[in-house]
Amino acid sequence: MLQELSIRNFAIIEELHVSLEKGLTVLTGETGAGKSIIIDAVHLLVGGRGSSEFVRHGEKKAEIEGMFQIDSPNHACLQKAQEFGIEAEEETIIIRREISVSGKSVCRINGKLVTIAILREIGSTLVDIHGQHEHQELMDASQHLRLLDHFGGTEVLAAKESYADVYKRYEQTAKALSQLSENEQQMAHRLDLLQFQLSEIQKADLQLHEDEELMEEKRKLSNFEKLYESVQNAANALQGEGRGLDWIGLAMAQLEAAAEIDESYKAAYEAVSESFYVLEDAARHAGSALDSLEFDPNRLNIIEARLNEINQLKRKYGSSIEEILEYGAKIEEEIDTLTNRETHIEKLSNELSAYEKDLLLEGQQLSQLRRKTAEKLTDAIHQELKQLYMDKTVFRIQFEAFTEKEGLRSKPFKRDGLDEVEFYISTNPGEPVKPLSKVASGGELSRIMLAMKTIFSEHQGITSIIFDEVDTGVSGRVAQAIGEKIYEVAVHSQVLCISHLPQVAAMADTHLYISKMMKAGRTKTVVEPLENQEKIREIGRMISGVEMTDLTKQHAKELLDLAASLKKK
Repeated sequence: MLQELSIRNFAIIEELHVSLEKGLTVLTGETGAGKSIIIDAVHLLVGGRGSSEFVRHGEKKAEIEGMFQIDSPNHACLQKAQEFGIEAEEETIIIRREISVSGKSVCRINGKLVTIAILREIGSTLVDIHGQHEHQELMDASQHLRLLDHFGGTEVLAAKESYADVYKRYEQTAKALSQLSENEQQMAHRLDLLQFQLSEIQKADLQLHEDEELMEEKRKLSNFEKLYESVQNAANALQGEGRGLDWIGLAMAQLEAAAEIDESYKAAYEAVSESFYVLEDAARHAGSALDSLEFDPNRLNIIEARLNEINQLKRKYGSSIEEILEYGAKIEEEIDTLTNRETHIEKLSNELSAYEKDLLLEGQQLSQLRRKTAEKLTDAIHQELKQLYMDKTVFRIQFEAFTEKEGLRSKPFKRDGLDEVEFYISTNPGEPVKPLSKVASGGELSRIMLAMKTIFSEHQGITSIIFDEVDTGVSGRVAQAIGEKIYEVAVHSQVLCISHLPQVAAMADTHLYISKMMKAGRTKTVVEPLENQEKIREIGRMISGVEMTDLTKQHAKELLDLAASLKKK
C-alpha cells in the first residue's frame, strides 16, 4: 500500500504530506481544489510523463516522494527491484521524483538513481490509475490472456509453465537450425574464421594458471638485484666471526651452564637453543640460495614475449586462460557441426518436429483449461454486472487458436501458448459483442471496469488502485452499487478514489477533504481528514450543494449508517 505521500511545489500545491491507510480512501472537495492534481502527482511518482509545467510558479523544481509498504515477500515489485539491483529492506519501497523547471527529471528508488523506464516498470506493479477515459490494464487486449491465466489459478499456471519449458527447448533448436540453414558462402566464411581461431589457440598450447606463474617469475627477475642484496645481507648478518649466530651460540652456552646450577634457567636455555638451530638452518638456506640465484636477461625476455602472446589471446577470446580454453572447446564443437552440416541439419529438423508436436499437445491442454476458466470468469463478470444494474449486458471471451488441421507451422508458436484472447462485450440487447476497448459510454464503461476490477483485484497483485472520477455519468441506485463495488475492490487492494457521489463517499474507510486557500497572495491546496460530524457535513454538501438543511444532514447520516451496515456484511 501507499503509506506516505509527500508533494512539494507541484502545480498549486506548495507543500503537502498525506498518510494513507488500507481499505478505501475517498477524496472529495470543490472542483479545482486540487484532487486530480494529487492523483497526477502519484501518476508521475510511478513513471508518468513529466513536464516543467508541473513545477509551481516561481519555484526551481517539484518534488514528489512516496513510501510503499509491500505485504508479500513474493510481490512482483520486490522481484523487479532485485532484478535492477535495488535493495528493499523490510519490504519497503521509497520512490522519489524531482522535476526541474528545465524539464529534467531525476528518479530514485530506495536512494538509487534509476531511469524513467525502470521507474515505470516497477511503478506499474505498485499503482494502477484508472480514469474514465484512460486505457489501463483491463482495456489493453494484450493483457487479457495474462489476467485469464491468473484467474485460472495454479492449475492453469502449472500447465502454462509446462508449455513454456517445451517452448524454450523448441526456441533454442529453431535458432540453431536457422543458423545452420544460412547460405553456404556465409557458412564457409564462418568455418574459415573458426578454424583460424582454433588453430591460434591450440598453437599457443596454454596451461591453466600459466600467466599467474609467469607474472610471479617476472616479478622476481625484475627485482633480482634487490632480492640478491637482501639475501646476501641476511646471510652475512648471521654467519661469520662475531656475527649473529656467534653471539646466540655464546648465549646458549652460558645459559646451559646456568641451567646446570639452577634449573629455573632451563626454559630460557631451551628457547635460545631452539632459536639457534632454526637460525642456523635459515643461514644455511640463505647461503645456498645465493649460490642458486642467477640473473638471466634472456629468460626475462622470453617471459615478457609469452605474456604478450597470452594477453593478445585474452583480448580476442576471453579475460582469462580458462575462458580462452573454454572458447576453444566451444568453437571446436561448432567446427564439427559446420563440417558435418547436412547431418546436423537433419538431426535438428527431426528434433524441431518432435518439439512442435509436443508444443501442440501441451498447448492444446493449456487451451482446454483456459476455455474452462473463461466460462467461470464469464459467469463471474455477468454476476458482477447484474449487481451494477447491467443484467442485459453480454460479456464474452473470444479465443483465436490454430489447430492441427491448419498445419503445425501455419502460425508461429508463441511463448505463452497457442491462444489469442480478447474480452468482448455488448451493452445493448440485440447488438453484437465488440472488443472491450471499443466501449465508449462513460457510465457503462465505469460499471464494466468496476465489475472487472472487483474480480481481478485479487489476481493483479497491484498494491494500490486509484479511481479518478470513474463514477461520472451515474446516479441513484447505480451510484450506490458503484460505491459498494469500489469498496469490494478495496478489500484486496488499497483504493484511492476521487468522487462527487455521496453514495461513494459514504463507503469510505478514510475520507479526505481537499480544499484550497489563499496564503500571501498565492493559492494553496490543503488536505483534511474528516471524522464523524465533518463527514456528515461534507456528504450533505455533496447531496445538496451550498445550502445545508436538517433534512440534508439526516440524509447524509442515513447514507453513512447504510454504508456501515453494508461493510459489516
